[in-house]
Amino acid sequence: MCGIAGLIDLTGAPVSPITLQRMTDSIAHRGPDGEGSWIDGNVGFGHRRLAIIDLSPAAHQPMISTDHRFVLTYNGEIYNYRELRAELQAAGCWFSSKSDTEVVLNAFAHWGTDALLKFNGMFAFAILDRAERRLTIARDRYGIKPVYYAKQGGKFAFGSEQKTILSQSDFRREMNMRATLEYFTFQNIFTDQTLIKDVQLLPAGHYATLELSERGADLSVTKYWDYKFTEPTEPIDRQEYVDELDRLFRQAVNRQLVSDVELGSYLSGGMDSGSITAIAANSFPYLKTFTCGFDLSSASGVELAYDERERAEAMSALFKTEHYEMVLKAGDMERCLPSLALHLEEPRVGQSYPNFYAAKLASKFVKVVLSGSGGDELFGGYPWRYYRAVGAQGFEEYIDKYYQFWSRLIPNSMLARVFAPVADQVEGVWTRDIFRDVFLSHDNELSSPEDYINHSLYFEAKTFLHGLFVVEDKLSMAHGLESRVPFMDNDLVDFAMRCPVGLKLNSLADVVKMNENDVGRKTQRYFHKTSDGKQILRDMMSRYIPDSVTAAAKQGFSSPDASWFKGESIDFVRRTLLENDAAIYQFMARGPVEDLINDHLSSRENRRLLIWSLLYIEAWFQETMS
Repeated sequence: MCGIAGLIDLTGAPVSPITLQRMTDSIAHRGPDGEGSWIDGNVGFGHRRLAIIDLSPAAHQPMISTDHRFVLTYNGEIYNYRELRAELQAAGCWFSSKSDTEVVLNAFAHWGTDALLKFNGMFAFAILDRAERRLTIARDRYGIKPVYYAKQGGKFAFGSEQKTILSQSDFRREMNMRATLEYFTFQNIFTDQTLIKDVQLLPAGHYATLELSERGADLSVTKYWDYKFTEPTEPIDRQEYVDELDRLFRQAVNRQLVSDVELGSYLSGGMDSGSITAIAANSFPYLKTFTCGFDLSSASGVELAYDERERAEAMSALFKTEHYEMVLKAGDMERCLPSLALHLEEPRVGQSYPNFYAAKLASKFVKVVLSGSGGDELFGGYPWRYYRAVGAQGFEEYIDKYYQFWSRLIPNSMLARVFAPVADQVEGVWTRDIFRDVFLSHDNELSSPEDYINHSLYFEAKTFLHGLFVVEDKLSMAHGLESRVPFMDNDLVDFAMRCPVGLKLNSLADVVKMNENDVGRKTQRYFHKTSDGKQILRDMMSRYIPDSVTAAAKQGFSSPDASWFKGESIDFVRRTLLENDAAIYQFMARGPVEDLINDHLSSRENRRLLIWSLLYIEAWFQETMS
């Protein structure tokens, strides 16, 4: 796991070693174990190394092929690299290291972009074909590892983080108001845009090619993989599905245990991380595990259940792990916000600072940690979301219903008023169209309730899960920590996509029959978090973890900020967003924003996500745009 950076001067001028060094230095936190650079005329590659597999100098990057045709800078882990290495050796490829980096290099040299479909892992890399004068930038199929790029002022730059691009002294920084509007609708960015104009995020499952010729540089972006959730046509044997899921899950976890350094696991108290820990602990006695909890002394309502330390401690005792925990308090958000804004760069789903502290805790003891991300999105962990749209009459009504749910921050009716100061910059941006465009390459024929659910699973894997991965990468690598996600093993994902909805959701049949005018039942099923989801996963995981965990309702990794923003953190909120000349009012209208904040402070509405987002954007603006 590492950090990559690169620069191409499209005018043909040689790349400055000082500029490339500055780009690489900006992501030193991603790779404290080594650095490297390579320059050939107008092309320069940089690399920071976090040594996980093959700790020797033989795995140094940038790496050059034996015939000197290909140059690679790579970030990631390919878990099937040993199998691919054997296949490539049989084809005559030569290896001088035991690293997966050299496997990626030889695989691309041998198979070209077809190699991307052979990789089972997480990756972002750039490779230069010196003979063809072609740069290829690629990202793994799920978007676990990010890579950004920008073309500005006669230069093309790329890197694992935006700061590699922004570190160029002549790069013009301008806030992207269209992406800002998108974020304040969804608390996420669905497109390839970022909050900085000209900086783009390569989409998951895509590669980009830059043809370097005397005529200029033509960039093309190509999709090589996408999710496809389908219903089986053959009869369903539930036990066969459970047994196959068990086999694939154990295989996935064991595949991702490959490491030449110490490895640990997050242990939240839920069944996903608990089951991963159960499998990993069989291979690593006294596996180190990590939990973040919350001080709930001033919490109320549903937030009283947000601390999962007791369940995590019980599973740690069951699996005999070496367990560490941290308790977060109201002031911890304020304390970490400047560092969080520096490392996270673009905000995404949820309140990210607990993840920052969890990674900080784990990094004190291990260099690799296993995470349970992906189980909910693949196996239907959020039934109260899907049920809202399952009764739609056709695709457009489905879009309307699901779009309304995912408009998480500023109410649609207020967007124009809030962004009135920059109306000319967001003119023509319709966030419903952005939402609908997620399905552009998807089959949108909807003929059954299962079709609607599979549409929702597709949407959330493409957007919500992708947002979680961006956050996970940035905040783990901020502490020099590699985070792995066993649920995103290729074979396990393929199984999840063809697993019947009826094996994932317990109450779909009841919801379909629901009378829309029966307010009580509709409220229970549509809006309350239940244990309806992930049924097949619960069945399988009951082999490894207690029934009290597998039967529990879904609980996200959330802090009690709804209470804190009205209590212990209220002065911070007022000082940052209401009293000072806040930077956000350079592009937002003060009156409507203050009204929304006061809705929360006066307990009229729960707008914790909006307040968090405003606080973050304020810190980000000070860190990035000042």
